[in-house]
Amino acid sequence: MGKYELIKGDDKAAAAAAAEEEHNEHVLAVDHALPYPKDLEIGGKRASSEKEASAPRSGDRHRLVSLDVFRGLTVALMIFVDDAGTYLPAINHSPWDGLNLADFVMPFFLFIVGVALALTYKRVSNKAMATKKAVLRAAKLFVVGLVIQGGYFHGLHNLTYGVDLLSIRWTGILQRIAIAYLLAAICEIWLKSDDDVDSGHSLARRYRSQLLVALILTTIYMILLYGLYVPDWEYQIPVAGSGPKSFSVECGVRGDTGPACNAVGMIDRRIFGVRHLHRRPVYERTKQCSIDSPASGPLPPDAPSWCQAPFDPEGLLSSVMAIVTCLIGLQFGHVIVHFKDHKDRIVQWMIPSFCLLALAFSLDFFGVHMNKALYTLSYTCATAGTAGMLFTGVYVLVDVYGYRRPTLAMEWLGMHALMIYVLIGCNILPVFIQGFYWREPQNNLNTETGNRPAVPQPDTQPKDTKGNIDQQSRTTSLNRRLTILFDLIRQQVR
Repeated sequence: MGKYELIKGDDKAAAAAAAEEEHNEHVLAVDHALPYPKDLEIGGKRASSEKEASAPRSGDRHRLVSLDVFRGLTVALMIFVDDAGTYLPAINHSPWDGLNLADFVMPFFLFIVGVALALTYKRVSNKAMATKKAVLRAAKLFVVGLVIQGGYFHGLHNLTYGVDLLSIRWTGILQRIAIAYLLAAICEIWLKSDDDVDSGHSLARRYRSQLLVALILTTIYMILLYGLYVPDWEYQIPVAGSGPKSFSVECGVRGDTGPACNAVGMIDRRIFGVRHLHRRPVYERTKQCSIDSPASGPLPPDAPSWCQAPFDPEGLLSSVMAIVTCLIGLQFGHVIVHFKDHKDRIVQWMIPSFCLLALAFSLDFFGVHMNKALYTLSYTCATAGTAGMLFTGVYVLVDVYGYRRPTLAMEWLGMHALMIYVLIGCNILPVFIQGFYWREPQNNLNTETGNRPAVPQPDTQPKDTKGNIDQQSRTTSLNRRLTILFDLIRQQVR
């Protein structure tokens, strides 16, 4: 991972350190996909040389750990809602319109990616080389996401692996972060002026081209979402013991934001094909599609034809607004670069955060509802505004008042965000562990430690009378993940 230097006015030592950093590699903030800076951007302290920055002297400057803590909180939130949300629907992703706790995870990651990028590219000497490195790192992250979420691994109940390229899922969480990272990095490298910054207005003027890009992306998204004509369409689902079953969905509308006839799903079906989309759509938990709504459950007798249709929550059109979230985070990062006083930073963060939240609720009131699956404009503003307020609170707690001890676990999670996500969030570590067994696949470490068996097929999982996986099976899954996570944290914090 590359290093950062502290910026303070025209300090020659800081400028020299910046030049040396760029010569080394100008490392981007996605070596671990969810970037964190290893430098100090602490307000209220005079910059010194890089050597002095690393000296463990009392009263010397310290790392801006609020980035790591914020990212760690997001990782912890992701793990919590991923497991607990199964039997606490109120914190799970909203089935369609609305905003639940789980719906903040993705925007928070994108927001902090943008914040870290502002620190990574505060000085760029070779724009072409920096762009090349950004493209390469984004490509690496995209490939990792493709392997993890494309269907190559078959889950906890199947020790096989491999994916049919005719049905691989091309989009996913890491792929979306890679795309947003790349576009935000290009904006930061190429689209900024040399204007001096001494106020919020001058800050906006310096980065007006980036704000224009965000406005253009938002306009394109709104035009496509509400202007594209969505025709009738069909899809098929496999049925055990027989051929595929076909369904027809009647649309023939424009500007519909419901589950069946929205432009977001239509674009993905046209470009990728239905077979390449996520097979467990979030709207399967709506009242129309589940008798246990907002939890998953059997289909009602009068369920509409679209209830089992694949839909990708990380689709192409919705990712346009994900890029906007990353660009908003980028502007918050600029505040760290150009304002050194704690009070100035807090003011410059809180004002846009409140404005974003006010805009979000206004849009929702007038019919542009908050929707994570579509990544609507009101959802973008609400989650970005909340991220800004939370980041400000973490900054005040950790970097202003110095309460680091209570946040050590979150700081460690933030510094290893990609590792935690891949190993635990995507079940790669449990899958790897249970691959080593004694004589029979059921005799593996997960089984011996009280977790659920490794190899029963999905159709043979313990289920209740309504066809849902039973509570004990869910609880053991949560216990397994939490045990692995806490063991990792204890080893590192010691």
